[in-house]
Amino acid sequence: FRIYSMVTLFLHHTIFFIIRTYYFASIIPNGFNGMSVVFLTGTPEHRCLVPDTANLSSAWRNHSIPLVLQDGRRVPHSCRRYRLDTIANLSALGLEPGLDVDLEQLEQENCLDGWEYQQDVYLSTIVTEWNLVCEDDWKPPLTISLFFVGVLFGSFISGQLSDRFGRKKILFVTMGMQTGFSFLQIFSNSFEMFTVLFVLVGMGQISNYVAAFVLGTEILGKSVRIIFATLGVCIFYAFGYMVLPLFAYFIRDWRMLLLALTGPGLLCVLLWWFIPESPRWLISQGRFAEAEVIFRKAAKMNGIAAPATIFDPSELQDLSSEKHQSHRITDLVRTPNIRMITFMSVILWLTISVGYFGLSLDTPNLHGDIYVNCFLSAAVEVPAYVLAWLLMQHMPRRYSMATALFLGGSVLLFVQLVPQDLYYLATVLVMVGKFGVTSAFSMVYVYTAELYPTVVRNMGVGVSSTASRLGSILSPYFVYLGAYDRFLPYILMGSLTILTAILTLFFPETFGVPLPDTIEQMLRVKGIKYRHTPSHTRMLKDGEESPVTLKSTAF
Repeated sequence: FRIYSMVTLFLHHTIFFIIRTYYFASIIPNGFNGMSVVFLTGTPEHRCLVPDTANLSSAWRNHSIPLVLQDGRRVPHSCRRYRLDTIANLSALGLEPGLDVDLEQLEQENCLDGWEYQQDVYLSTIVTEWNLVCEDDWKPPLTISLFFVGVLFGSFISGQLSDRFGRKKILFVTMGMQTGFSFLQIFSNSFEMFTVLFVLVGMGQISNYVAAFVLGTEILGKSVRIIFATLGVCIFYAFGYMVLPLFAYFIRDWRMLLLALTGPGLLCVLLWWFIPESPRWLISQGRFAEAEVIFRKAAKMNGIAAPATIFDPSELQDLSSEKHQSHRITDLVRTPNIRMITFMSVILWLTISVGYFGLSLDTPNLHGDIYVNCFLSAAVEVPAYVLAWLLMQHMPRRYSMATALFLGGSVLLFVQLVPQDLYYLATVLVMVGKFGVTSAFSMVYVYTAELYPTVVRNMGVGVSSTASRLGSILSPYFVYLGAYDRFLPYILMGSLTILTAILTLFFPETFGVPLPDTIEQMLRVKGIKYRHTPSHTRMLKDGEESPVTLKSTAF
Protein backbone atom coordinates (compact mmCIF):
# COMPACT_ATOMS: atom_id res chain seq x y z
CA PHE A 1 0.00 0.00 0.00
CA ARG A 2 2.95 2.35 0.71
CA ILE A 3 4.05 2.01 -2.92
CA TYR A 4 0.71 3.18 -4.26
CA SER A 5 0.56 6.00 -1.75
CA MET A 6 3.93 7.09 -3.09
CA VAL A 7 2.45 7.25 -6.60
CA THR A 8 -0.07 9.78 -5.35
CA LEU A 9 2.48 11.69 -3.26
CA PHE A 10 4.99 12.18 -6.06
CA LEU A 11 2.74 12.54 -9.06
CA HIS A 12 -0.52 14.25 -8.10
CA HIS A 13 0.83 17.75 -8.78
CA THR A 14 1.47 16.81 -12.41
CA ILE A 15 -2.20 17.43 -13.25
CA PHE A 16 -1.20 20.85 -14.60
CA PHE A 17 1.55 19.26 -16.65
CA ILE A 18 -0.79 16.71 -18.16
CA ILE A 19 -3.54 19.23 -18.93
CA ARG A 20 -1.08 21.70 -20.44
CA THR A 21 0.55 19.12 -22.68
CA TYR A 22 -1.79 16.28 -23.58
CA TYR A 23 -5.27 17.77 -23.31
CA PHE A 24 -4.60 20.92 -25.28
CA ALA A 25 -2.88 18.83 -27.95
CA SER A 26 -5.18 15.81 -28.12
CA ILE A 27 -8.52 16.13 -26.35
CA ILE A 28 -9.27 19.37 -28.21
CA PRO A 29 -8.72 17.69 -31.62
CA ASN A 30 -10.89 14.83 -30.37
CA GLY A 31 -13.66 17.38 -29.88
CA PHE A 32 -13.65 18.79 -33.37
CA ASN A 33 -12.76 15.54 -35.15
CA GLY A 34 -15.55 13.64 -33.42
CA MET A 35 -18.31 16.10 -34.29
CA SER A 36 -16.92 17.17 -37.70
CA VAL A 37 -19.43 14.78 -39.24
CA VAL A 38 -22.07 17.49 -38.68
CA PHE A 39 -20.45 19.51 -41.48
CA LEU A 40 -18.88 16.70 -43.53
CA THR A 41 -22.29 15.09 -44.08
CA GLY A 42 -24.31 18.30 -44.24
CA THR A 43 -27.21 18.24 -46.72
CA PRO A 44 -27.89 21.62 -48.35
CA GLU A 45 -31.18 22.51 -49.99
CA HIS A 46 -31.37 20.88 -53.40
CA ARG A 47 -33.62 20.32 -56.39
CA CYS A 48 -33.57 18.32 -59.60
CA LEU A 49 -31.15 19.57 -62.21
CA VAL A 50 -32.74 20.68 -65.48
CA PRO A 51 -29.94 20.57 -68.07
CA ASP A 52 -29.22 23.60 -70.24
CA THR A 53 -29.73 21.41 -73.30
CA ALA A 54 -33.44 21.02 -72.48
CA ASN A 55 -35.48 22.99 -75.00
CA LEU A 56 -37.60 24.96 -72.52
CA SER A 57 -38.86 28.50 -72.40
CA SER A 58 -37.92 30.58 -69.37
CA ALA A 59 -41.47 30.19 -68.00
CA TRP A 60 -41.40 26.41 -68.27
CA ARG A 61 -37.86 26.25 -66.83
CA ASN A 62 -39.08 28.20 -63.79
CA HIS A 63 -42.00 25.80 -63.37
CA SER A 64 -40.16 22.55 -64.14
CA ILE A 65 -40.08 21.53 -60.44
CA PRO A 66 -43.35 20.68 -58.63
CA LEU A 67 -44.10 22.51 -55.38
CA VAL A 68 -44.80 20.80 -52.06
CA LEU A 69 -46.07 22.13 -48.73
CA GLN A 70 -43.32 22.34 -46.08
CA ASP A 71 -43.54 24.18 -42.75
CA GLY A 72 -46.62 26.05 -43.96
CA ARG A 73 -45.12 27.27 -47.25
CA ARG A 74 -44.82 25.88 -50.76
CA VAL A 75 -41.25 25.01 -51.79
CA PRO A 76 -39.73 23.17 -54.80
CA HIS A 77 -39.65 19.39 -54.49
CA SER A 78 -36.18 18.05 -53.64
CA CYS A 79 -36.45 14.75 -55.47
CA ARG A 80 -38.98 15.12 -58.31
CA ARG A 81 -39.44 17.15 -61.47
CA TYR A 82 -42.07 17.25 -64.20
CA ARG A 83 -41.35 14.80 -67.00
CA LEU A 84 -38.87 16.68 -69.15
CA ASP A 85 -39.97 15.49 -72.60
CA THR A 86 -43.60 16.34 -71.78
CA ILE A 87 -42.97 19.92 -70.71
CA ALA A 88 -40.53 20.36 -73.63
CA ASN A 89 -43.37 19.52 -76.03
CA LEU A 90 -45.73 21.89 -74.21
CA SER A 91 -43.10 24.61 -74.36
CA ALA A 92 -42.65 24.06 -78.10
CA LEU A 93 -46.43 24.48 -78.59
CA GLY A 94 -46.25 27.88 -76.86
CA LEU A 95 -48.49 26.92 -73.97
CA GLU A 96 -48.05 28.75 -70.67
CA PRO A 97 -47.68 26.83 -67.35
CA GLY A 98 -50.53 27.44 -64.92
CA LEU A 99 -52.61 29.25 -67.56
CA ASP A 100 -52.93 26.85 -70.45
CA VAL A 101 -51.77 23.77 -68.56
CA ASP A 102 -52.80 22.46 -65.13
CA LEU A 103 -49.43 21.61 -63.56
CA GLU A 104 -50.92 19.22 -61.03
CA GLN A 105 -52.04 16.95 -63.84
CA LEU A 106 -48.57 16.58 -65.35
CA GLU A 107 -46.57 13.39 -64.96
CA GLN A 108 -43.49 13.56 -62.72
CA GLU A 109 -40.14 11.74 -62.76
CA ASN A 110 -37.03 11.32 -60.62
CA CYS A 111 -33.94 13.52 -60.93
CA LEU A 112 -32.49 11.68 -63.91
CA ASP A 113 -29.84 14.32 -64.59
CA GLY A 114 -28.68 14.83 -61.02
CA TRP A 115 -29.26 17.70 -58.60
CA GLU A 116 -28.31 21.30 -58.13
CA TYR A 117 -27.36 22.34 -54.59
CA GLN A 118 -27.48 25.68 -52.85
CA GLN A 119 -24.02 26.86 -51.79
CA ASP A 120 -24.89 29.55 -49.28
CA VAL A 121 -24.06 27.22 -46.34
CA TYR A 122 -21.75 24.57 -47.81
CA LEU A 123 -19.57 24.70 -50.90
CA SER A 124 -19.29 20.94 -50.86
CA THR A 125 -19.92 17.99 -48.54
CA ILE A 126 -19.82 14.25 -49.10
CA VAL A 127 -23.56 14.53 -49.80
CA THR A 128 -23.06 16.92 -52.73
CA GLU A 129 -19.93 15.04 -53.86
CA TRP A 130 -21.67 11.69 -54.28
CA ASN A 131 -25.34 12.81 -54.46
CA LEU A 132 -26.41 11.15 -51.20
CA VAL A 133 -29.97 12.48 -51.35
CA CYS A 134 -33.46 11.21 -52.16
CA GLU A 135 -33.19 7.43 -52.67
CA ASP A 136 -29.70 7.52 -51.11
CA ASP A 137 -30.48 9.81 -48.18
CA TRP A 138 -30.04 6.85 -45.82
CA LYS A 139 -26.30 6.81 -46.47
CA PRO A 140 -25.21 9.88 -44.43
CA PRO A 141 -26.84 8.52 -41.23
CA LEU A 142 -25.22 5.16 -41.98
CA THR A 143 -21.82 6.85 -42.21
CA ILE A 144 -22.32 8.42 -38.78
CA SER A 145 -23.55 5.15 -37.28
CA LEU A 146 -20.57 3.25 -38.67
CA PHE A 147 -18.23 5.84 -37.15
CA PHE A 148 -19.75 4.96 -33.79
CA VAL A 149 -19.40 1.26 -34.64
CA GLY A 150 -15.68 1.99 -34.89
CA VAL A 151 -15.91 3.70 -31.51
CA LEU A 152 -17.57 0.57 -30.14
CA PHE A 153 -14.81 -1.72 -31.44
CA GLY A 154 -12.16 0.68 -30.15
CA SER A 155 -13.80 0.63 -26.73
CA PHE A 156 -13.49 -3.16 -26.65
CA ILE A 157 -9.83 -3.37 -27.63
CA SER A 158 -8.31 -0.22 -26.15
CA GLY A 159 -8.39 -1.37 -22.54
CA GLN A 160 -6.85 -4.76 -23.31
CA LEU A 161 -4.14 -3.24 -25.50
CA SER A 162 -3.14 -0.63 -22.92
CA ASP A 163 -3.10 -3.30 -20.20
CA ARG A 164 -0.72 -5.39 -22.28
CA PHE A 165 1.54 -2.88 -24.02
CA GLY A 166 1.30 0.16 -21.73
CA ARG A 167 -0.76 3.33 -21.59
CA LYS A 168 1.77 5.58 -23.31
CA LYS A 169 2.45 3.36 -26.34
CA ILE A 170 -1.24 2.77 -27.08
CA LEU A 171 -1.96 6.46 -26.56
CA PHE A 172 0.44 7.52 -29.28
CA VAL A 173 -0.25 4.63 -31.66
CA THR A 174 -3.98 5.35 -31.62
CA MET A 175 -3.43 9.10 -31.90
CA GLY A 176 -1.43 8.36 -35.04
CA MET A 177 -4.19 6.05 -36.24
CA GLN A 178 -6.83 8.75 -35.81
CA THR A 179 -4.73 11.41 -37.56
CA GLY A 180 -3.50 9.13 -40.35
CA PHE A 181 -6.85 7.74 -41.39
CA SER A 182 -8.45 11.19 -41.17
CA PHE A 183 -5.80 12.40 -43.60
CA LEU A 184 -6.49 9.49 -45.96
CA GLN A 185 -10.20 10.39 -45.97
CA ILE A 186 -9.29 13.55 -47.88
CA PHE A 187 -8.41 11.38 -50.88
CA SER A 188 -11.60 9.31 -50.78
CA ASN A 189 -13.03 8.72 -54.26
CA SER A 190 -16.24 7.03 -53.16
CA PHE A 191 -18.74 6.97 -50.34
CA GLU A 192 -17.67 3.43 -49.43
CA MET A 193 -13.99 4.38 -49.09
CA PHE A 194 -14.83 7.40 -46.95
CA THR A 195 -17.04 5.34 -44.65
CA VAL A 196 -14.53 2.50 -44.14
CA LEU A 197 -11.84 5.02 -43.22
CA PHE A 198 -14.28 6.76 -40.89
CA VAL A 199 -14.78 3.51 -38.97
CA LEU A 200 -11.01 3.32 -38.42
CA VAL A 201 -10.93 6.97 -37.33
CA GLY A 202 -13.59 6.16 -34.72
CA MET A 203 -11.54 3.23 -33.43
CA GLY A 204 -8.44 5.41 -33.08
CA GLN A 205 -10.27 8.29 -31.47
CA ILE A 206 -11.89 6.39 -28.62
CA SER A 207 -8.75 4.30 -28.05
CA ASN A 208 -6.48 7.29 -27.48
CA TYR A 209 -9.18 8.88 -25.31
CA VAL A 210 -9.39 5.79 -23.09
CA ALA A 211 -5.62 5.38 -22.88
CA ALA A 212 -5.22 9.03 -21.84
CA PHE A 213 -8.10 8.79 -19.37
CA VAL A 214 -6.58 5.75 -17.67
CA LEU A 215 -3.09 7.27 -17.71
CA GLY A 216 -4.32 10.42 -16.00
CA THR A 217 -6.44 8.47 -13.53
CA GLU A 218 -3.52 6.29 -12.49
CA ILE A 219 -1.18 9.26 -11.99
CA LEU A 220 -3.54 11.53 -10.09
CA GLY A 221 -4.62 11.20 -6.47
CA LYS A 222 -8.22 10.99 -5.31
CA SER A 223 -8.34 14.68 -4.38
CA VAL A 224 -8.12 15.72 -8.04
CA ARG A 225 -9.38 12.60 -9.80
CA ILE A 226 -13.03 13.70 -9.94
CA ILE A 227 -11.97 17.11 -11.28
CA PHE A 228 -9.85 15.30 -13.85
CA ALA A 229 -12.72 12.98 -14.87
CA THR A 230 -15.35 15.71 -15.17
CA LEU A 231 -13.75 19.09 -15.77
CA GLY A 232 -10.27 18.14 -16.98
CA VAL A 233 -11.43 15.79 -19.72
CA CYS A 234 -14.85 17.06 -20.70
CA ILE A 235 -14.26 20.82 -20.83
CA PHE A 236 -11.31 20.50 -23.19
CA TYR A 237 -13.40 18.20 -25.39
CA ALA A 238 -16.13 20.87 -25.39
CA PHE A 239 -13.54 23.53 -26.22
CA GLY A 240 -12.50 21.53 -29.28
CA TYR A 241 -16.16 21.15 -30.17
CA MET A 242 -16.52 24.95 -30.00
CA VAL A 243 -13.55 25.40 -32.34
CA LEU A 244 -15.21 23.19 -34.97
CA PRO A 245 -17.82 25.70 -36.27
CA LEU A 246 -15.10 28.34 -36.50
CA PHE A 247 -13.07 26.09 -38.80
CA ALA A 248 -16.19 25.13 -40.77
CA TYR A 249 -17.35 28.74 -41.19
CA PHE A 250 -14.17 29.78 -42.97
CA ILE A 251 -13.52 26.46 -44.75
CA ARG A 252 -16.68 25.27 -46.49
CA ASP A 253 -15.20 22.61 -48.75
CA TRP A 254 -15.26 19.25 -46.96
CA ARG A 255 -11.84 18.07 -48.13
CA MET A 256 -10.07 21.27 -47.09
CA LEU A 257 -11.99 21.30 -43.80
CA LEU A 258 -10.86 17.75 -43.07
CA LEU A 259 -7.27 18.71 -43.87
CA ALA A 260 -7.44 21.66 -41.46
CA LEU A 261 -8.95 19.49 -38.70
CA THR A 262 -6.33 16.77 -39.19
CA GLY A 263 -3.30 19.08 -39.03
CA PRO A 264 -3.25 19.69 -35.24
CA GLY A 265 -2.99 15.95 -34.61
CA LEU A 266 0.54 15.99 -36.05
CA LEU A 267 1.68 18.16 -33.16
CA CYS A 268 0.96 15.32 -30.74
CA VAL A 269 4.13 13.55 -31.88
CA LEU A 270 6.15 16.11 -29.91
CA LEU A 271 4.50 15.00 -26.68
CA TRP A 272 6.26 11.61 -26.70
CA TRP A 273 9.22 13.15 -24.91
CA PHE A 274 7.09 14.83 -22.23
CA ILE A 275 4.36 12.38 -21.21
CA PRO A 276 5.52 9.58 -18.86
CA GLU A 277 4.31 6.01 -18.74
CA SER A 278 1.95 5.12 -15.90
CA PRO A 279 4.03 4.16 -12.84
CA ARG A 280 1.18 1.98 -11.59
CA TRP A 281 1.22 0.00 -14.83
CA LEU A 282 5.01 -0.35 -14.70
CA ILE A 283 4.78 -1.65 -11.13
CA SER A 284 2.06 -4.13 -12.11
CA GLN A 285 4.41 -5.42 -14.84
CA GLY A 286 7.35 -5.74 -12.46
CA ARG A 287 9.30 -2.94 -14.20
CA PHE A 288 10.32 -1.26 -10.95
CA ALA A 289 13.48 0.44 -12.24
CA GLU A 290 11.54 2.37 -14.88
CA ALA A 291 8.89 3.35 -12.32
CA GLU A 292 11.60 4.58 -9.94
CA VAL A 293 13.04 6.88 -12.65
CA ILE A 294 9.60 8.47 -13.11
CA PHE A 295 9.14 8.84 -9.34
CA ARG A 296 12.43 10.62 -8.89
CA LYS A 297 11.86 12.93 -11.86
CA ALA A 298 8.34 13.81 -10.64
CA ALA A 299 9.59 14.37 -7.09
CA LYS A 300 12.23 16.77 -8.40
CA MET A 301 9.64 18.68 -10.46
CA ASN A 302 7.35 18.99 -7.44
CA GLY A 303 10.07 19.94 -4.97
CA ILE A 304 9.69 16.74 -2.93
CA ALA A 305 12.70 14.92 -1.53
CA ALA A 306 12.56 11.30 -2.65
CA PRO A 307 13.86 8.66 -0.18
CA ALA A 308 17.10 6.86 -0.98
CA THR A 309 15.20 3.57 -1.33
CA ILE A 310 11.80 3.83 -2.97
CA PHE A 311 11.06 0.14 -3.37
CA ASP A 312 11.75 -2.11 -0.40
CA PRO A 313 12.84 -5.62 -1.53
CA SER A 314 10.31 -7.32 0.78
CA GLU A 315 7.49 -5.20 -0.65
CA LEU A 316 8.54 -6.05 -4.19
CA GLN A 317 8.49 -9.75 -3.38
CA ASP A 318 5.02 -9.51 -1.85
CA LEU A 319 3.75 -7.48 -4.81
CA SER A 320 5.16 -9.88 -7.37
CA SER A 321 3.63 -12.89 -5.64
CA GLU A 322 0.23 -11.27 -5.11
CA LYS A 323 -2.62 -13.30 -6.61
CA HIS A 324 -6.00 -11.83 -7.37
CA GLN A 325 -9.24 -13.73 -7.54
CA SER A 326 -10.47 -13.88 -11.12
CA HIS A 327 -13.97 -12.78 -12.02
CA ARG A 328 -15.98 -13.21 -15.19
CA ILE A 329 -18.54 -11.07 -16.92
CA THR A 330 -21.26 -13.48 -15.77
CA ASP A 331 -20.69 -12.12 -12.26
CA LEU A 332 -22.56 -8.99 -13.38
CA VAL A 333 -25.79 -11.04 -13.31
CA ARG A 334 -24.88 -13.50 -10.55
CA THR A 335 -27.21 -12.14 -7.86
CA PRO A 336 -30.63 -10.48 -8.25
CA ASN A 337 -29.28 -7.17 -6.95
CA ILE A 338 -26.27 -6.83 -9.26
CA ARG A 339 -28.37 -8.17 -12.14
CA MET A 340 -30.91 -5.40 -11.60
CA ILE A 341 -28.21 -2.73 -11.31
CA THR A 342 -26.58 -3.94 -14.53
CA PHE A 343 -29.90 -3.91 -16.39
CA MET A 344 -30.76 -0.42 -15.13
CA SER A 345 -27.27 0.89 -15.92
CA VAL A 346 -27.47 -0.36 -19.50
CA ILE A 347 -30.78 1.48 -20.02
CA LEU A 348 -29.40 4.62 -18.34
CA TRP A 349 -26.25 4.79 -20.48
CA LEU A 350 -28.05 3.94 -23.74
CA THR A 351 -30.71 6.63 -23.26
CA ILE A 352 -28.25 9.34 -22.23
CA SER A 353 -26.09 8.56 -25.25
CA VAL A 354 -29.04 8.73 -27.65
CA GLY A 355 -30.01 12.11 -26.19
CA TYR A 356 -26.50 13.60 -26.21
CA PHE A 357 -25.47 12.54 -29.71
CA GLY A 358 -28.96 12.98 -31.14
CA LEU A 359 -29.09 16.62 -30.02
CA SER A 360 -25.50 17.24 -31.16
CA LEU A 361 -26.11 15.82 -34.63
CA ASP A 362 -29.44 17.63 -35.00
CA THR A 363 -27.96 21.16 -34.95
CA PRO A 364 -28.08 21.54 -38.78
CA ASN A 365 -31.86 21.08 -38.62
CA LEU A 366 -32.45 23.91 -36.14
CA HIS A 367 -33.69 27.29 -37.35
CA GLY A 368 -31.03 29.93 -37.73
CA ASP A 369 -27.37 29.82 -38.68
CA ILE A 370 -25.90 26.31 -38.49
CA TYR A 371 -22.49 27.61 -37.37
CA VAL A 372 -23.98 29.61 -34.50
CA ASN A 373 -26.18 26.69 -33.47
CA CYS A 374 -23.23 24.31 -33.47
CA PHE A 375 -21.20 26.72 -31.35
CA LEU A 376 -24.07 27.10 -28.87
CA SER A 377 -24.48 23.32 -28.69
CA ALA A 378 -20.79 23.06 -27.75
CA ALA A 379 -20.67 26.09 -25.46
CA VAL A 380 -23.62 24.90 -23.35
CA GLU A 381 -21.56 21.85 -22.39
CA VAL A 382 -19.07 23.91 -20.37
CA PRO A 383 -21.54 25.06 -17.67
CA ALA A 384 -23.10 21.58 -17.80
CA TYR A 385 -19.79 19.98 -16.84
CA VAL A 386 -19.16 22.58 -14.13
CA LEU A 387 -22.63 21.94 -12.67
CA ALA A 388 -22.05 18.18 -12.78
CA TRP A 389 -18.81 18.56 -10.85
CA LEU A 390 -20.46 20.80 -8.21
CA LEU A 391 -23.39 18.41 -7.81
CA MET A 392 -21.07 15.44 -7.38
CA GLN A 393 -19.13 17.30 -4.72
CA HIS A 394 -22.11 18.27 -2.57
CA MET A 395 -25.34 16.47 -3.61
CA PRO A 396 -26.70 12.89 -3.67
CA ARG A 397 -25.91 11.11 -6.94
CA ARG A 398 -29.30 9.73 -7.93
CA TYR A 399 -31.18 12.96 -7.24
CA SER A 400 -28.60 14.94 -9.18
CA MET A 401 -28.85 12.54 -12.13
CA ALA A 402 -32.65 12.45 -12.05
CA THR A 403 -32.92 16.25 -11.88
CA ALA A 404 -30.60 16.71 -14.87
CA LEU A 405 -32.51 14.11 -16.88
CA PHE A 406 -35.93 15.54 -15.95
CA LEU A 407 -34.75 18.98 -17.03
CA GLY A 408 -33.39 17.71 -20.33
CA GLY A 409 -36.39 15.54 -21.17
CA SER A 410 -39.17 17.95 -20.20
CA VAL A 411 -37.90 20.91 -22.23
CA LEU A 412 -37.52 18.69 -25.29
CA LEU A 413 -41.19 17.77 -25.04
CA PHE A 414 -42.10 21.47 -24.90
CA VAL A 415 -40.37 22.19 -28.24
CA GLN A 416 -43.38 20.97 -30.23
CA LEU A 417 -45.62 23.51 -28.42
CA VAL A 418 -43.57 26.55 -29.49
CA PRO A 419 -45.30 28.64 -32.21
CA GLN A 420 -43.57 28.49 -35.56
CA ASP A 421 -42.63 32.19 -35.56
CA LEU A 422 -40.84 31.80 -32.18
CA TYR A 423 -38.12 29.52 -33.55
CA TYR A 424 -35.48 31.21 -31.39
CA LEU A 425 -37.37 30.00 -28.31
CA ALA A 426 -37.37 26.48 -29.75
CA THR A 427 -33.59 26.69 -30.19
CA VAL A 428 -33.19 27.84 -26.57
CA LEU A 429 -35.26 24.88 -25.34
CA VAL A 430 -33.14 22.46 -27.36
CA MET A 431 -29.98 23.95 -25.84
CA VAL A 432 -31.44 23.64 -22.32
CA GLY A 433 -32.23 20.00 -23.13
CA LYS A 434 -28.65 19.50 -24.28
CA PHE A 435 -27.47 21.12 -21.03
CA GLY A 436 -29.43 18.64 -18.89
CA VAL A 437 -28.43 15.55 -20.87
CA THR A 438 -24.76 16.61 -20.94
CA SER A 439 -24.72 17.09 -17.17
CA ALA A 440 -26.13 13.59 -16.71
CA PHE A 441 -23.61 12.18 -19.20
CA SER A 442 -20.75 13.69 -17.20
CA MET A 443 -22.02 12.28 -13.90
CA VAL A 444 -22.87 8.78 -15.06
CA TYR A 445 -19.23 7.66 -15.34
CA VAL A 446 -18.42 8.29 -11.69
CA TYR A 447 -21.83 7.13 -10.46
CA THR A 448 -21.59 3.79 -12.27
CA ALA A 449 -18.07 3.19 -10.97
CA GLU A 450 -19.32 3.78 -7.42
CA LEU A 451 -22.23 1.35 -7.82
CA TYR A 452 -20.10 -1.67 -8.73
CA PRO A 453 -17.73 -3.43 -6.32
CA THR A 454 -13.98 -3.43 -6.83
CA VAL A 455 -13.86 -7.03 -8.08
CA VAL A 456 -16.06 -6.31 -11.13
CA ARG A 457 -15.93 -2.52 -11.39
CA ASN A 458 -14.02 -2.53 -14.69
CA MET A 459 -16.44 -4.98 -16.26
CA GLY A 460 -19.48 -3.13 -14.95
CA VAL A 461 -18.41 0.22 -16.35
CA GLY A 462 -17.28 -1.48 -19.58
CA VAL A 463 -20.64 -3.17 -20.19
CA SER A 464 -22.49 0.05 -19.39
CA SER A 465 -20.24 1.99 -21.74
CA THR A 466 -20.92 -0.55 -24.48
CA ALA A 467 -24.61 0.27 -24.14
CA SER A 468 -23.64 3.92 -24.57
CA ARG A 469 -21.95 3.07 -27.88
CA LEU A 470 -25.08 1.27 -29.03
CA GLY A 471 -27.03 4.44 -28.21
CA SER A 472 -24.65 6.57 -30.26
CA ILE A 473 -25.04 4.16 -33.20
CA LEU A 474 -28.84 4.59 -33.02
CA SER A 475 -28.76 8.38 -32.55
CA PRO A 476 -28.36 9.35 -36.27
CA TYR A 477 -31.59 7.56 -37.06
CA PHE A 478 -33.45 9.50 -34.37
CA VAL A 479 -32.32 12.62 -36.23
CA TYR A 480 -33.28 11.01 -39.57
CA LEU A 481 -36.89 10.69 -38.33
CA GLY A 482 -37.06 14.49 -38.46
CA ALA A 483 -37.46 14.22 -42.25
CA TYR A 484 -40.93 12.76 -41.63
CA ASP A 485 -41.95 14.88 -38.64
CA ARG A 486 -39.75 17.73 -37.44
CA PHE A 487 -40.71 17.25 -33.78
CA LEU A 488 -40.63 13.44 -33.70
CA PRO A 489 -36.94 13.21 -32.64
CA TYR A 490 -37.57 15.59 -29.72
CA ILE A 491 -40.70 13.71 -28.65
CA LEU A 492 -38.85 10.37 -28.64
CA MET A 493 -35.68 11.64 -26.97
CA GLY A 494 -37.63 13.68 -24.41
CA SER A 495 -39.91 10.78 -23.49
CA LEU A 496 -37.03 8.31 -23.13
CA THR A 497 -35.05 10.78 -21.03
CA ILE A 498 -37.93 11.38 -18.59
CA LEU A 499 -38.59 7.65 -18.23
CA THR A 500 -34.90 7.13 -17.51
CA ALA A 501 -34.99 9.91 -14.91
CA ILE A 502 -37.75 8.02 -13.10
CA LEU A 503 -35.71 4.82 -13.34
CA THR A 504 -32.70 6.61 -11.82
CA LEU A 505 -34.64 7.23 -8.60
CA PHE A 506 -34.55 3.48 -7.93
CA PHE A 507 -30.75 3.31 -8.02
CA PRO A 508 -28.90 3.01 -4.67
CA GLU A 509 -27.38 6.20 -3.30
CA THR A 510 -23.55 6.21 -3.26
CA PHE A 511 -22.82 9.75 -2.06
CA GLY A 512 -20.65 9.60 1.06
CA VAL A 513 -20.84 5.78 1.12
CA PRO A 514 -17.69 3.61 1.14
CA LEU A 515 -16.94 1.86 -2.13
CA PRO A 516 -17.95 -1.83 -2.05
CA ASP A 517 -15.19 -4.41 -2.44
CA THR A 518 -17.34 -7.51 -3.04
CA ILE A 519 -20.65 -8.25 -4.71
CA GLU A 520 -22.21 -8.99 -1.32
CA GLN A 521 -21.33 -5.48 -0.10
CA MET A 522 -23.16 -3.72 -2.93
CA LEU A 523 -25.91 -1.27 -2.05
CA ARG A 524 -29.42 -2.49 -2.75
CA VAL A 525 -31.76 -1.30 -5.49
CA LYS A 526 -34.57 0.79 -4.00
CA GLY A 527 -38.07 -0.64 -3.77
CA ILE A 528 -37.06 -4.32 -3.81
CA LYS A 529 -37.22 -6.58 -0.76
CA TYR A 530 -34.18 -8.69 0.07
CA ARG A 531 -33.46 -11.48 2.48
CA HIS A 532 -30.81 -10.47 4.99
CA THR A 533 -27.44 -12.00 4.11
CA PRO A 534 -24.75 -10.84 6.54
CA SER A 535 -21.36 -10.09 5.02
CA HIS A 536 -18.14 -10.54 6.94
CA THR A 537 -15.90 -8.89 4.36
CA ARG A 538 -14.41 -5.51 5.24
CA MET A 539 -15.41 -2.37 3.35
CA LEU A 540 -12.88 0.40 2.85
CA LYS A 541 -13.38 3.50 4.93
CA ASP A 542 -14.76 6.49 3.09
CA GLY A 543 -11.92 8.23 1.31
CA GLU A 544 -9.52 5.28 1.53
CA GLU A 545 -8.08 4.05 -1.74
CA SER A 546 -7.72 0.40 -2.63
CA PRO A 547 -4.11 -0.65 -3.01
CA VAL A 548 -4.84 -2.74 -6.09
CA THR A 549 -3.50 -1.46 -9.38
CA LEU A 550 -6.04 0.42 -11.43
CA LYS A 551 -7.07 -1.31 -14.64
CA SER A 552 -8.32 0.32 -17.81
CA THR A 553 -11.93 0.01 -18.87
CA ALA A 554 -13.81 0.31 -22.13
CA PHE A 555 -15.30 3.74 -21.56
